[in-house]
Amino acid sequence: MTKGIVFDIKRFAVHDGPGIRTTIFLKGCPLSCWWCHNPESRDEAPQHTVRHRSLNGTLFEQQEVTGYETNVEAMVSQAESDRIFYEESGGGVTLSGGEPLYQPEFCTELLHLLKEKGIHSALDTTGYAPEEVFQRVMPFTDLFLYDLKLMDDAEHQKFTGVSNRIILNNLKRLFRSGKKVIIRLPVIPGITDNPSNIQSIVEFLGSMQKFNSPFHPFTDSPQVVHLLPYHDIAKNKYRRFNLEDKMAETNLGQQQDLSTLKAIFEASGFLVQVGG
Repeated sequence: MTKGIVFDIKRFAVHDGPGIRTTIFLKGCPLSCWWCHNPESRDEAPQHTVRHRSLNGTLFEQQEVTGYETNVEAMVSQAESDRIFYEESGGGVTLSGGEPLYQPEFCTELLHLLKEKGIHSALDTTGYAPEEVFQRVMPFTDLFLYDLKLMDDAEHQKFTGVSNRIILNNLKRLFRSGKKVIIRLPVIPGITDNPSNIQSIVEFLGSMQKFNSPFHPFTDSPQVVHLLPYHDIAKNKYRRFNLEDKMAETNLGQQQDLSTLKAIFEASGFLVQVGG
């Protein structure tokens, strides 16, 4: 039984792919995005922290462990308990993180078993994984929720800690393969929302149309883009896990009107949704 480290399971999720879903969050991520809303996922190992709670003016300390070891069969068993909701809504299971492919054996085996059980699977990924890992999971994954952040490689390295070359190459492979992909763009004020980056993304995705085949899911419909607004709900996590919050001074009032970005993508023929 292949084992992995999971830090959360969200049942009845409706923003992680089609229908009602069970989202399994795997620990570990090779990126360190400034705006990460799950910073507790960066370290693959379980982490011990102290949560402070106040009750009637008295402060209490509560010991917590984020992340636990489990196995593929246990995760599939949990998913099967919600099968009726998947069947009624067209839902399924989404693997998220962190970066699920940071635990390649666990992720691949879990997707394989979900496929055998007839449960729709989605992989919420940064795309930052070796080519051979991507090739292994592709046959078992029904939908890729693919993050696309910054097209300029130097900017990508500055704000995420890694190059975007692997990410873009893996995305090209997905389009060539005919797999179903939803592009997810985190709209980060002053970072990903600048006109140059948006135009570069529009042009890159437009160039992918040449890979369409008669069996490509986007042949008869537009490519799908989700614009994900920035939020600061993770700020307490940065304090709890003793991590630097590089977005601490961000003014949420500066966030660009997403309807403007939505119109830009729609004008280029994309099907656009605000939010996941």
